[in-house]
Amino acid sequence: MLQELLDETIATLHKVVQETKPQLRKRETGTVLHVGGGIARVKGLPGVTSEELVQFSGGVLGVAINLDPDEIGIMLLGDSDELSAGTEVIATGREADTPVGEGLLGRVIDATGRALDQGKSVVVSERRPVERPAPAIIERAPVTVPLETGIKAIDALIPIGRGQRELIVGDRQTGKTSVAIDTIINQRDKNVICIYCAIGQRGTAVARVVDTLRQHGVMQNTIVVVASDDDPPGLRFVTPYAATSMAEFFMERGRDTLIIYDDLTRHARAYRELSLLLRRPPGREAYPGDIFYIHSRLLERATHLHQDLGGGSLTALPIIETQAQDISAYIPTNLISITDGQIYLSPTLFHKGILPAIDIGKSVSRVGGKTQYPAYRSVAGDLRLSYSQFEELESFARFATRLDEDTRAIIEHGRRVREVLKQAEHKPLRASEQMAVLKAVNAGLLDDLPVDQVSDAEASIQQAALDQLPELCSRMEAGEKLDDSLWQQVLDVAGEALSKLKQNPHQ
Repeated sequence: MLQELLDETIATLHKVVQETKPQLRKRETGTVLHVGGGIARVKGLPGVTSEELVQFSGGVLGVAINLDPDEIGIMLLGDSDELSAGTEVIATGREADTPVGEGLLGRVIDATGRALDQGKSVVVSERRPVERPAPAIIERAPVTVPLETGIKAIDALIPIGRGQRELIVGDRQTGKTSVAIDTIINQRDKNVICIYCAIGQRGTAVARVVDTLRQHGVMQNTIVVVASDDDPPGLRFVTPYAATSMAEFFMERGRDTLIIYDDLTRHARAYRELSLLLRRPPGREAYPGDIFYIHSRLLERATHLHQDLGGGSLTALPIIETQAQDISAYIPTNLISITDGQIYLSPTLFHKGILPAIDIGKSVSRVGGKTQYPAYRSVAGDLRLSYSQFEELESFARFATRLDEDTRAIIEHGRRVREVLKQAEHKPLRASEQMAVLKAVNAGLLDDLPVDQVSDAEASIQQAALDQLPELCSRMEAGEKLDDSLWQQVLDVAGEALSKLKQNPHQ
């Protein structure tokens, strides 16, 4: 028996040897001339193309981005400590790519697919180029469905639609990331895939975000793509493109996706660092001439696809950091011109304790108004007008000793509106809860309440609406238009809740 098995094995080996035909395989190699600062200059590789992936003998990957006659400029995607002049480099023949697929959901990874969450290695069946052309105009459909953030000030006054690009802009430490994270948390039961792309963030900040997402039960529908401040500039530069390719995988399968870029200021700085190291000519603020193009080709990939292509959408919320409230600086103005609106967070409001510190006057949504629910639109118009009048009158009222009754009433009403627009961090609200409160404040039901009781009144109205009008709340969230009789039911329930609160103010 053993002899038969041995003879069979030997026969199989002879057959394999006879059928195997050795073939020469062409491989382009080069030699490192210089390495440092996250880039390498290489001699050789005559057939290498722009954006092609190359591999160094130590296993470190890089991307060819400078094709000069005498040398190739390569941005490194890994640690360069083991590289030195004379190290061999091989052209792989493929574009820089990233893993995509369902297997990434719930994971924390980098742009190359390496797991950063101490879990098992990432297993995917498909990889896609990090740089992909944006969908053509003919492939796009109008933005018609709202992307609910759960934040009253945004959903009412600066609405965002699925497929829109809305910039979040403000000085450091004004709550930009909190707005983005609240938006992700609010997608918990909305069937939206979320991607949080951290660019140049500290490890502790990213860990805090991941912990928050896990606590609120949204991590299973979220991918966190990280390039920390310790990573080379090449990896920081390529990360948002890789994250967008991951999002496009779901969009092209008819899913709605949301991507947060936190933040593109650091992305622009990483590209400036690479460009200066590669000796490209600097322009304004030492940024290279194509700094606008690196962000436009990224954000143009966010869209709502035509129904013939599945009808999926990719909504982008890029974050940008300003200095000393200067939104007219180079990078902020570039991004404002690319995106479909901006949410401006004011440090002045932040220091006054008005949170989220959204400056309604400097914020705008150029698309989202078309996506608002009809019921919401009927509430939001009056709200924006009354709030704008209040802000204008409040600044003048500081210099006036006497105010007429109409002016005093507008200011008092505006203070209640501002108080209602305040919201705690990581506590997004359902659309029906928001509409009930905003309708009540619009109707002046809160005007005779002390300002410090407005938050209690808000909670009472929300609870009463959910308990007593569940069917009406469902109709609001389904996007139905409400007539005056239905709105009157909301106001009656709100008035009843407020009367109970006035009778028992300490409950």
